[in-house]
Amino acid sequence: MDDQSIADNKIKKGTGEYWRAIIALFFGSLVTFGAEYCVQPIIPVFTDPFSLEPATASLAVSFGTGGMALAMLFIAEFAKRLPRKEVMSIALIVSAILAVIMALSDYFGLILVLRLCQGLLLAGFPAMATAYISEEFDSSIVGAVMGIYVSGTSIGGLAGRMLLSFFTDLYSWRVALAILGTAYAIIGIAFVLLLPKAHHVIDVRAPFSGLEEFKGLFANKRLVAIYAIALMVMGPFVCAYNYISYVLLAEPYCLNQTAIGLFYLLYLVGTVSSTLMGALSDRIGNGPTALVSIFGMLVGILLSLYPSLLGIVVGMGLFTFGFFGAHASALSWSCKVDSSDKARITALYMFFYYMGSSLIGSGGGYFFSLSGWRGIVFFLVGILSLALLVNFLLLKRTK
Repeated sequence: MDDQSIADNKIKKGTGEYWRAIIALFFGSLVTFGAEYCVQPIIPVFTDPFSLEPATASLAVSFGTGGMALAMLFIAEFAKRLPRKEVMSIALIVSAILAVIMALSDYFGLILVLRLCQGLLLAGFPAMATAYISEEFDSSIVGAVMGIYVSGTSIGGLAGRMLLSFFTDLYSWRVALAILGTAYAIIGIAFVLLLPKAHHVIDVRAPFSGLEEFKGLFANKRLVAIYAIALMVMGPFVCAYNYISYVLLAEPYCLNQTAIGLFYLLYLVGTVSSTLMGALSDRIGNGPTALVSIFGMLVGILLSLYPSLLGIVVGMGLFTFGFFGAHASALSWSCKVDSSDKARITALYMFFYYMGSSLIGSGGGYFFSLSGWRGIVFFLVGILSLALLVNFLLLKRTK
């Protein structure tokens, strides 16, 4: 197929295919990130019945994101051979079934194993979705579409956390997981019916590259810097939300589990941010957009130290706005700085992204045990400051 034919097959803004793809990808990301992070607000619920420390209870999130990170290495190797739509469909439907099975478990160790398996499966969606967007949409709207896709991740994370918190208060965490898993399976089936077939031809006979193509990607210092930024923005984001529930459940706030779920309405700020900043990155560039967004995260986490519920809400709101803007910008940026296979590039981006979630997300528990929320803020300020420095140096080098 020549270049003109490929361009003609791209999904154009405003067409029927465009809207079907947008809706399918939005709801697919809603399921993926709802299933992946819905257990986050009930980390304290696991603490007493299973006799766990906060850092150990947080493994319920970290095992899921760790599974996603490990799966990204496999996806990166086999990316050229993997059919985008089929991988995304399997990821959504099977992971939803695992959520229902998890609701039946009486052992925290088994929950962690199921979360690991769920993460391994769910990894297929973001890797293939970002590749699908880069390959199937007209290049002039990739940044905006990527922003819409990321907004689905924010709403998915919001809905999953809120609904699980609500049904946990109403019934139990087991019933809550069973309800969500069933709903996610239904949405997964709808995704299969809606998403347009990919025009990009997958080369099922592509040779396995081993370490060669990985070495080529890591030789690109700009790409490595973006991967480092991904790790250093995702880790603090998950870490902060892992432990904020403990703060809000304790005195002087004493919120219940449903109110904790409502706290995640702040994710709506992320929905606006990812869409706006994704479009802004098409205008002023990904680097400057990411820089401003990370600075917003840093200011936000510092504001959360203000000793009032309003201070926490405002600080975490700005922190959330900055995170989704940084993620949307960096994700799109990674696809522009290297001409290699997009699925491989985004899979490695997601590997570092989720490794940040697992390592920093649980690692913050030790700072929380030592100094409470102030310990978390101290830990995250250091990481975000380093992210700002890397972003600044990368921008300076590319000028």
